[in-house]
Amino acid sequence: MSSESPKYALLTQFAAVAKALGHAHRLELLEFAAQGERSVDSLAERAGLTVGNTSQHLQHLRRAGLVRSRRAGKRVLYRLSDEAVVGLLASLRQIAERNVAEVQRVLDGYFHERDALEPLSRDELVARMHDGLVTVLDVRPEDEFVAGHLPGAINIPLRKLEEQLAELPRDHEIIAYCRGPYCVLSFEAVSTLRGRGFKARRFEEGYPEWRAAGLAIEGTNRSIG
Repeated sequence: MSSESPKYALLTQFAAVAKALGHAHRLELLEFAAQGERSVDSLAERAGLTVGNTSQHLQHLRRAGLVRSRRAGKRVLYRLSDEAVVGLLASLRQIAERNVAEVQRVLDGYFHERDALEPLSRDELVARMHDGLVTVLDVRPEDEFVAGHLPGAINIPLRKLEEQLAELPRDHEIIAYCRGPYCVLSFEAVSTLRGRGFKARRFEEGYPEWRAAGLAIEGTNRSIG
């Protein structure tokens, strides 16, 4: 019977991974964990969930092999199990963008309304950074920046951007990035910068995708909460 075959056994395990991904909160928790190792409390705060609810979601992700945990004193810290998880999320995003009408509706609404310009690709950003043609702006919270960031990036969290505009050069194009392709921080940052007369574009990916591609990063790579 097919249910007893090795192939079916594998498909059952693949289905368990897919099932673990089947919740918006879990996808968001993976995005936060991709920034660096985090405690349950920190993940709960970022996601706006209770600690208990966050812990349950993380257990589903851990059993599916998507995150790993370790104990540090009284805290339990979580991180992605593998950089391939970033690629898995990217594939999920790309399939949904191409084939799900509701995804296109949201993209055409909130996201494209704030940034209709084509975002900068990874290869383009690498080339422009090498040539010194851009200023890279990381708009994530400070703790995420300290844990890891693109080489030479300036950190101004979105909430502080208006008051720290004088720190940014006006003779360079500014490329903003944050946690990933749908992280609203970079969209809002680019909108603010353009409104203040800066030449600004958005990096089409984020810190996790850059790191997963094997490109150089800076930072402590330590726990961030």
